[in-house]
Amino acid sequence: MASMFSGPLTLTDLDDFIAPSQECIKPVKVERVPGASKKSGVIKIDDDGAYSALNDVGESYKLEKVSITLNDCLACSGCITSAESVLITQQSQHEVNRALSENKTCDIENRKFMVISISPQSRASLAAKYSLSIEETAGRFTTYLHSIGFDLVLDTTVSRELSLLETCKEFITRKEKYDKGDKSSLPMLTGICPGWVCYAEKSHGEYILPYISNVKSPQQMMGSIVKNFLASQKSLLPSQIYHVTLMPCYDKKLEASRPDFHSKEFDSRDVDCVITASEVIEMIEREGRRLLDYEMSPLDRIFDEIPTHIYSHSGGGSGGYLEHVFIHAAKTLYNIQSPEIQYTVKRNKDLQEVTLTLGGEKKLKFALAYGFRNIQNIVPKIKQRRCPYDFVEVMACPSGCLNGGGQVKVTGSEDSKDLLNRVTDLYNTSECRSPEDSLVGQRLYDEWLSADNSNTLLTTQYHAVEKSTNALTIKW
Repeated sequence: MASMFSGPLTLTDLDDFIAPSQECIKPVKVERVPGASKKSGVIKIDDDGAYSALNDVGESYKLEKVSITLNDCLACSGCITSAESVLITQQSQHEVNRALSENKTCDIENRKFMVISISPQSRASLAAKYSLSIEETAGRFTTYLHSIGFDLVLDTTVSRELSLLETCKEFITRKEKYDKGDKSSLPMLTGICPGWVCYAEKSHGEYILPYISNVKSPQQMMGSIVKNFLASQKSLLPSQIYHVTLMPCYDKKLEASRPDFHSKEFDSRDVDCVITASEVIEMIEREGRRLLDYEMSPLDRIFDEIPTHIYSHSGGGSGGYLEHVFIHAAKTLYNIQSPEIQYTVKRNKDLQEVTLTLGGEKKLKFALAYGFRNIQNIVPKIKQRRCPYDFVEVMACPSGCLNGGGQVKVTGSEDSKDLLNRVTDLYNTSECRSPEDSLVGQRLYDEWLSADNSNTLLTTQYHAVEKSTNALTIKW
């Protein structure tokens, strides 16, 4: 199960069900006897570390050790755990099937409006699986999703546009503070990868978190659009919408489960359930069908008068954050309209640099850092305040989001690199468009977002996880 998640999430020191806390609630088994005295059941720790208890006549006896499952540990607030087993059951295709089934049989007043948001990386993975074009995959997949009970099928490209635009704004603000003497404002690190964020929170805390962008990821930005904007447009409460996302990475299940993305007022999560391309294929094949069996359907729209087209953003399969921020910064700070973007590969292909030089002086230095080994190389430099970069696009998965753990797996004799290349080629067939040119994005800013609510709807925060220091968590 752990291999489903990204490297930093599974390799970091998360203390997952390995070391119980001092107050673990089920270390031993105590037999309760009806009518026994109050003294019976009192637990003592012997000199040899074994547990013993008193019976109803005050005699001591050894206690039998019990096995503790992960679910037992999750019931105890004294343990730190990544909660993988619970997430797999609460964030899975089985939960989606349950919600769809209940929605078909429940009373009309209890019926949910079912929405699913598709990431472009997952769509490319499905296209590679069925040897279809991106457009054909989108059309046939929309038909399939409507057939099983979804009311609205959306594309997360629009939420990525908002995420890109807000990231550009945040960088300019940070860079201006840095130039005025606030050296703690840079480098700016992207926060759209939940595996990276979880690693930073649990392993580095306040040393690193101030550098991570507060802009929501496209998934959680889409959660705000669906549960806030669309809910208002359709006169629904957020709790009356069931929102599913299709993502390339299992870490997105962790992200959707964060308390920050849960509304206490409506008892509703921005994203109710996350599934992956590999899970969707199981759903389709369980019915004995293939994606090719479904007819083409037009894509659903956020605004009825604005048609939805499949398009992408330049800068790679993880969203192009480095490229868009670089172009925006060059234009805004140095009045350079079309800066040359030339990637320089460093130690490996997952660590690349881009620089902007004016008059022989370096004005901007950006980097891509994908995969655990490159993250581990950059983080110490930031802690020691000798990081050479102004901006770093950080992704937990080697090769970025197109290589996420939830993507379609290799079958037959095909090599994993060949499959990744096919997915990448399909992803790159979509026409690229600047986020600033998005008609849907412009409408959302005009009709939904304002100075009063944009900070709440488009940004988030991070939380350092304090490590337990009791003797049981020490690695001897």
